[in-house]
Amino acid sequence: MTFAIKANTEAFERDVLIAPSGFRECDARWLFPEQLNLRGAQTLGLGIGTLLHELKVAPATIAVGHDYRSYSAPIKHAMALGLVAAGCQVKDIGLALSPVAYFAQYDLNCPAVAIVTASHNENGWTGVKIGAEKTLTFNPELMTRLKDIVLEQRFVPRTGGSYQFVDGIKERYIADLAKDGRIKRHLKAVVACGNGTAGAYAPQVLSAIGVDVVPMHCDLDYTFPHHNPNPEDLEMLHALGAKVRETGADIGFAFDGDGDRCGVVDDKGEEIFSDKIGVLLARDLATVHKNPSFVVDVKSTGLYHSDKVLKERGVSTDYWKTGHSFIKRRVNELKALAGFEKSGHFFFNAPLGRGYDDGILSAVMVCRTMDRHPGKSLSQLRDELPLTHSSPTMSPFCPDDRKYQVVEEVTKHYQAKAAAGASILGQKIDSVVTVNGVRVTLADGTWGLVRASSNKPSLVVVVESPVSKQAMHAMFAELDKVLSGFPEVGDYDQKLKAA
Repeated sequence: MTFAIKANTEAFERDVLIAPSGFRECDARWLFPEQLNLRGAQTLGLGIGTLLHELKVAPATIAVGHDYRSYSAPIKHAMALGLVAAGCQVKDIGLALSPVAYFAQYDLNCPAVAIVTASHNENGWTGVKIGAEKTLTFNPELMTRLKDIVLEQRFVPRTGGSYQFVDGIKERYIADLAKDGRIKRHLKAVVACGNGTAGAYAPQVLSAIGVDVVPMHCDLDYTFPHHNPNPEDLEMLHALGAKVRETGADIGFAFDGDGDRCGVVDDKGEEIFSDKIGVLLARDLATVHKNPSFVVDVKSTGLYHSDKVLKERGVSTDYWKTGHSFIKRRVNELKALAGFEKSGHFFFNAPLGRGYDDGILSAVMVCRTMDRHPGKSLSQLRDELPLTHSSPTMSPFCPDDRKYQVVEEVTKHYQAKAAAGASILGQKIDSVVTVNGVRVTLADGTWGLVRASSNKPSLVVVVESPVSKQAMHAMFAELDKVLSGFPEVGDYDQKLKAA
């Protein structure tokens, strides 16, 4: 096994290439072919299969699929070959979204899942999201164990493996999301998929519940000619907003490359960050389900704790670690009605869903919320929320081998200031939350977060203020001043001035 082989060489065909850096907190990501080759993917499959047997997953049946990139299908087939060599029964569902693969676990009664996808990452990336039980995907402990098995070649080949291609999952998935019937209200929605895999699913699901769909970049094109399919990317959201205004639509939906996230634009063409959409949904669901509980990530708005309507309706909210694996598990542990991430991962638990993140189901839930408010536009529902000024999720570059150390040092900096009773922006520090990175909240409710990205060589920076946009910008300047002291921290991929 090696970690550096050039493509288009004999060694690339013969040797195993799989970079250690690809094993991340909640899933795996590699540049192809710089960090992974097909023999590496085969080895990964053998490692996954070995771990499934180690975990006593029985039967060792696994649903596999792939997203729409030029190299995803060969990587999946190589991985499947490794799974078969590990004695697993492979059910190949073909081209699929991550939530379609999770649905297949239930539909095909498969304990395990592995979907080849790089989600919203730029073209050239690949990766795998993996689970050993229904609804839940690997946590950091299981990802670390998988990494050890693969890199230390602790494989246990077994006989009895098999491969089967399964037809019809797409149709059954669409029928499942539309099973509650058509909405009564006429809704016109722009559906933007960034030429990613969601284009093969989202328009059909929303049409099936009675939405008048205006497709936008829904034809599959793995070159992503317009922009990356990323609903946190302001370029995608601004393009969607312009289309909503042009067509007079009631709403706009943006889906990421593997369909597990959804971004929303209102009838005025203005993006509503996903944590605020979560507040709207929580308000509405609390009228249908008594005293519901929700889980949200630490990047999310403070409204989940401060909103008077949520308090009046008996809502309780738990702030937890950012990451689809973390929130999924927390929703399951607490038996919460739903979980919301600022990134657009929403997790609807029984009776709404099965607890996994599904961006298209999220869009369906937004439509059904609007159906229960026939006299109000989405912008009116948004305007009923207390005003806060929120930034997009900003991602300054930071190498994978330094990002956690940088966050640790920033955390210590703010813990020391809080312990000393120091002020920031002329205010006392109200709290320093360290459940995932460091979230610093000031006396007036203004807060800022710095954490390490779980899937890219970058940090994550978010700021919000209930006071003013100027206070939000001032909080960003405070965090940026501290981060500027680390030479390894680079440029931002999102600029606060665009918010």
